[in-house]
Amino acid sequence: MNEILVLGGTGKTGRRIVHRLHAAGIPVRVGSRTAPIPFDWTDRATWAPALSGIETVYVSYYPDLAVPGAPDDIGAFTTAAVDAGVSRLVLLSGRGEDEAATCERVVQGAGIDWTVLRCSWFNQNFSEDYLLDAVLAGEVALPVADVPEPFVDADDIADVAVAALTQDGHAGQVYELTGPRLLTFADAVAEIAAATGRPVTFVQVPPQDYAAALPPEVAELLMYLFTTVLDGRNAHLTGDLRRVLGREPRDFAEYAKATADVW
Repeated sequence: MNEILVLGGTGKTGRRIVHRLHAAGIPVRVGSRTAPIPFDWTDRATWAPALSGIETVYVSYYPDLAVPGAPDDIGAFTTAAVDAGVSRLVLLSGRGEDEAATCERVVQGAGIDWTVLRCSWFNQNFSEDYLLDAVLAGEVALPVADVPEPFVDADDIADVAVAALTQDGHAGQVYELTGPRLLTFADAVAEIAAATGRPVTFVQVPPQDYAAALPPEVAELLMYLFTTVLDGRNAHLTGDLRRVLGREPRDFAEYAKATADVW
């Protein structure tokens, strides 16, 4: 099989995909700014060298498809990919995000095989991202109400992505990937406390207070994700992950138990 380009190859889903492809003996090109053939979303001069000789690409956009300029970048990258001879794109997308849906339509109109993986909040946001410090401090304070979310595990996403990248039968599919249960953020924090055996509490804070404490470069994006998108629009489960993998999604409690040492 030809080499697969994994954009965001050092990120939460990307590095898991790279690991799985390596384990299967499939050649992988890591798309990152520090890779031997660097890829940088902010430097389009890096795109053509990264795409050279590639037929299949996992597209993970940084920082998020919801940010201004993402559709333009995705459009330009898709054109560059087609021009380079790419025949299959697998796009990591955001569930319930209007901006992400715009990017999906760009990829779907490229005239080559595509698969879209729509995901909600990752379990690993609590252990590999901006919520880790809060968990370690014992208090997760967020501007979210009692809205249930279908937290999904990054390992499950990686398994579905590898299937879409390497197997037939996934072209033209939009997979909405969810975990097996709906949990509020308070529920998730309680699961973490139970798994670690230490007090970790959830506190709902006013949006304006939360925004004021954020670095300016991430404030708008996080407030959009925590307020606009987290309004209940994604409060339902799907069977897409089970349909692709033939097994149940990983439960948050299982993730918390396996991750307890990190906390």
